[in-house]
Amino acid sequence: MPSYAAVLRLPYARRTFGAALIGRLSYGTVSLSLVLAVRDASASFALAGTAMALFGATSVCLSPARAALVDRHGPRRSLVPMAGCYAVLLLALAAATLHPGAPPPLILALAAAAGAGTPPLGPTMRTLWRRLAPGRELLQRAYSLDGVAEELLYVAGPLLVGALVTCASPSAGVAVSAVLVLAGTLALVASPVADGPHRENTADSPPDGSPPADALPPDSAPGGIGPAGVRPWQPAVVAAGVGLALGGLDLLVVADAGRHGRPAAVAWVLAALSVGSVVGGLVNGAVSWRAPARLRLALLAAGLGLTLAGAGLAPDLRVLGAAAVLAGLFVAPALTTAYLIADECAAPDARTRAGAWVNTAVNAGSTGGTAAVGVLIGRVPLALCFALAAAPALFSAGSVLPAGFRTRCRPGVSRRPRRRRAGAGPGAGT
Repeated sequence: MPSYAAVLRLPYARRTFGAALIGRLSYGTVSLSLVLAVRDASASFALAGTAMALFGATSVCLSPARAALVDRHGPRRSLVPMAGCYAVLLLALAAATLHPGAPPPLILALAAAAGAGTPPLGPTMRTLWRRLAPGRELLQRAYSLDGVAEELLYVAGPLLVGALVTCASPSAGVAVSAVLVLAGTLALVASPVADGPHRENTADSPPDGSPPADALPPDSAPGGIGPAGVRPWQPAVVAAGVGLALGGLDLLVVADAGRHGRPAAVAWVLAALSVGSVVGGLVNGAVSWRAPARLRLALLAAGLGLTLAGAGLAPDLRVLGAAAVLAGLFVAPALTTAYLIADECAAPDARTRAGAWVNTAVNAGSTGGTAAVGVLIGRVPLALCFALAAAPALFSAGSVLPAGFRTRCRPGVSRRPRRRRAGAGPGAGT
């Protein structure tokens, strides 16, 4: 297996990846900044929640459509207009929330419009990794590095907002988010590998002259990934199951911490989940797996579901934190594997859109999981809430298991081949 340093030593890799991370840091800062800015300007949590819901809904639902534009026209021609409009709308939101008195319909309209224009920097970067990484093992390592970095950005983003609001108004965080996304996007499209749409020809060869990853046969993919036997919707289904489980977990941790009279412990438990995810992502990328990626995806989703179900039996917050670390070990590997399978199943001119569907499934699932658990808490025991929140991950794991594996695991099914009758089968009678 090549090292992470080998990935970053690829021509233009540090430049392209660094630019993408700057732009994607905006997604870690904008949510908290927007909620705080709208709340301060309107003195209404209801308006702040509605604005964030509209922003998230338009961002998530339109993500595949924006990714399709990148596939069709290439990053340079698509991302610059998107990032420009997105940044302008965020700056307008920052100006509208700088002082109290802005009309609520204006704030809601700006939030919905800004979400609709969110540039798909994550799916685009994963598509560009295929151009940068000339081999399947390098691509697996690059995807793992990308997933871990994204996890860290969502931890660093709120910390950056917290530092900003100590010396400025929350609307400054919205403005900083606009600057980050515009600067990162412009630096990203300036990279030579971001020129033009993805094509299945020698023009996609990495700048060092290595053969493109697309030139490799499907059976050389990491862990046996290949289009055969894999439905394009399966990675998104597992991603949605993971998102549903994680969205429910966030609210369940809040409820459990409140039950123990320690609400401040929520941050530590969720941080433990992130730590586990980072460690799991790094280990996943460092191992040359022999099991097929489809089977790994099913087992990772099942492991997450079983761990979350068991977390409901935690007697105190320390055990819950340990369970969160264990659950996190499955999160980044599951999503990285889902992205890899989606990329392998997609046509060369639809890879950004395929990754965007997985991303959309995770985010939509997280929102749905939070809403569903919010209805359950207080109506059923908390341990049962944990089990119900874990169920989507377990069901999604079953949906992606290879058919042969399900047959071998079914009780009463014999694995012995039937004896061929005399005269039957190919070549009989010749």
